[in-house]
Amino acid sequence: ILILRRMILWYTDNMTMTRKNITILSLTYGIITASANLVGVLLPNIFQSDYFTNPAFTEWIDFLSQYTFINNTQYISFLLPVILCISYVAFAGKKIESHIINLPLVYSTIGITGWLFYFTEEIIIIIYAMNKGFNLDISFIVKASLLNVLIESLVTFTFSYFIMETIHRKFVLPKYFSDGHLYQYAGTKRLSVMFLFIINYISVTLFPVIILLTLILSLSEHYNFSIGLNSYIVLGVSLSFGIDITVALYTYFATPLKKIKDRILKIKEGDYTSKIHFVSNDSFGELCDTLDEMTESINDKTKKIIEIQNSIITGMATMVESRDNSTGGHIKRTSDCVRIFSEHLKTIDEYKDLPDSFYNSIIKAAPMHDLGKIAVDDAILRKPGKFTDEEYEKMKAHSAEGARIVENVLSSVDDQEFKQIAINVAHYHHEKWNGQGYPEKISRTEIPLEARIMALADVFDALVSKRCYKDSFSYDKAFQIIEEDLGTHFDPQLGLEFIKCRDELEKLYNSYA
Repeated sequence: ILILRRMILWYTDNMTMTRKNITILSLTYGIITASANLVGVLLPNIFQSDYFTNPAFTEWIDFLSQYTFINNTQYISFLLPVILCISYVAFAGKKIESHIINLPLVYSTIGITGWLFYFTEEIIIIIYAMNKGFNLDISFIVKASLLNVLIESLVTFTFSYFIMETIHRKFVLPKYFSDGHLYQYAGTKRLSVMFLFIINYISVTLFPVIILLTLILSLSEHYNFSIGLNSYIVLGVSLSFGIDITVALYTYFATPLKKIKDRILKIKEGDYTSKIHFVSNDSFGELCDTLDEMTESINDKTKKIIEIQNSIITGMATMVESRDNSTGGHIKRTSDCVRIFSEHLKTIDEYKDLPDSFYNSIIKAAPMHDLGKIAVDDAILRKPGKFTDEEYEKMKAHSAEGARIVENVLSSVDDQEFKQIAINVAHYHHEKWNGQGYPEKISRTEIPLEARIMALADVFDALVSKRCYKDSFSYDKAFQIIEEDLGTHFDPQLGLEFIKCRDELEKLYNSYA
């Protein structure tokens, strides 16, 4: 064992995913599988030695000795696993990574195919012998053969699987796949908790019971006694009891693991608020409590980061507003307009299916819609009168510049939806439904919905607010202008819904006064 361990350590220290190393690895695992098969062959011979003196078995041997060609075909049961193992690696193609990951499970499973083939072939041979006139004790031969195959299959599978899986987990996978993420490779087999408990049941319960049954049957042949029904009942109860224990242990492990996995997936999606809801006075209960405490801590820190981020964004917007002597309070008012309009849209059939995150993102993005004005010269931004054509062109550049600034400011933000909405609001809130806006001159639904919403709030505030170059319009006049511009400046359907918010908007603006 020490020599084998040293060889494995030497091999894995020099391991790279070359065809040569993969061949050596598959050959090593093939030897382990063949060794397991050899142990499987020897065990029945130890426990069933008394079967060989049975007249029925002697008759069976006589038949096989007369038909040597049939006996020779049974060598296929030894060749079949070898051919399948070689094929699995040789024809892996682009799935070589997943095939390497699956080697222990696949090879240990392939190892038992020879025994299944052997048993199937033996049944066919028995039928052939009966047709040839041999008076065989079919019941005895099938029973002995079935016990043989069960023992050989169980030994082959469990012996080879646990040895290969131990080597694989400790040496091979850490070397070939040091970054983890094994299930990114197509075709990788997931080893579930249920599978592991089935393996445990086979090793700890089924295998000893089959060995015990084989030994009892062998002794019954030697001492010429029959096995009573009670003995079979005891063996059956033992197997059933093993199944009950396996299911109970599986439930004990699988339930908390599933809850933990589901919780981690929610954390991955950004949900830090829900809890696992698993109460148990064991290691799983402690793990669940620790995970809940960790997510609470992450949630608190995330809130603080978002608050800081929002403060920085609002601060930048306020700084821009302080340079523009015509838009005092514009940021707060338009943000409140967007909030009221968003709450109304949530009740409208066409817009109510949009996620809350969409509306929340628009409200958060509203203060950033004019960030691009930070790049406009004071002489233009603070001009009390009407712009010249040249000045107006420079002013119009603030939309594209705003989108660039917002993208840079939010570059490290994980919320991709919010980031894109904020960029769209800054970039397109001056576009018009008829394509005569700026900076891209796009039209209709080419204009992102969030920008169409922002456009209504932005223009409404400009209309009802006093500017250095105009007095404020009355609410009647402002809503009249918006209604007249439906289908030209504004999305006609969206504009009609905005007009329906008139009572709440008037109440809002009256509160400012």
